Amino acid sequence: MRIWTYLRPFSHHGVDYTVEVSFTFSQTFSRLFRGNELLDEQSVHHMDGIQTFVHALPADVGGAARVEVGSVSWWSLGIAVLQGDHTVYESHPGKNVRFAEGMMQRSAASPANDGSSDPASPGLDIGQMIESNQSKWQRNKYSIYADLALGALFYLVGKFTEDLALAAIVGAGAGLALVVLQRFVKVDLLGGFAVFGTIMLVISALFSLALQDDYWVQMKGTVLGLLTASIFMIDGVFRQGAYFGARIERYMPLPLHHHRIAVGMSGLGIVMALANYYVAENFSEDFWLTWTTFLDMPLSIGLFYAIIFWARKKPTDSA
Repeated sequence: MRIWTYLRPFSHHGVDYTVEVSFTFSQTFSRLFRGNELLDEQSVHHMDGIQTFVHALPADVGGAARVEVGSVSWWSLGIAVLQGDHTVYESHPGKNVRFAEGMMQRSAASPANDGSSDPASPGLDIGQMIESNQSKWQRNKYSIYADLALGALFYLVGKFTEDLALAAIVGAGAGLALVVLQRFVKVDLLGGFAVFGTIMLVISALFSLALQDDYWVQMKGTVLGLLTASIFMIDGVFRQGAYFGARIERYMPLPLHHHRIAVGMSGLGIVMALANYYVAENFSEDFWLTWTTFLDMPLSIGLFYAIIFWARKKPTDSA
């Protein structure tokens, strides 16, 4: 399922092209179109790290040329069309489409001073970092599948029954079933957020059952958001992110400071909780439904990228 798509149209020697970059929960896809004709498609798994896509333009149009597709910042994606060594078009003039890839290289470039061979430590080249991320994926994929399955189950039950309390109860029951199942299987089902998600679904179910009122249904996001933010803050300040920070890093291609990511996620929870409160208090219920369904997700994604930028480990950081 697509969660976001960028379209970057451009013209080269009088021919119209479009680069379409779409993100799913597990992969990024880049497609090059000439009009409506698909010329090239490439993809990368999120756990393989960040890399720049390069699409070759047809050789019969102005000679050999290529399109480089990559992040120009932590929140935007751009393209550059190159003819040999010369850039002939930029969607974001002056911006480097290899911005995020360069951040990975700088994070990996500092040589380890302690002789450590830890594959997650600084001092790795890009190939080693990608290999490390692939190893992470193999180790953590079952817990990630469990997290996604719980979220999908909650959504589907809520969608088809239109009963959020029932959806929360079913999701909580499935989470508890995972806890029991973990005792009988060797793969890690609970290393991600399955346990925490189950607890929050139980709380959400109790909240919905206790307060059958439209206003408090709207306020549930604020109350649970502040509760979650408090839990993240406690983990970040008093436990240096040992629980939540470490689990979030499982999903990221770059090493992170665990305490920073936990504190940052707490701040994200507070901002989104207050935004939900403001919308519920100052706008109609119809607009609140639009906000909570379509608008708060892009905002939270943008803030999440900012948190990752702040929490990433730099080459100059101590081991």
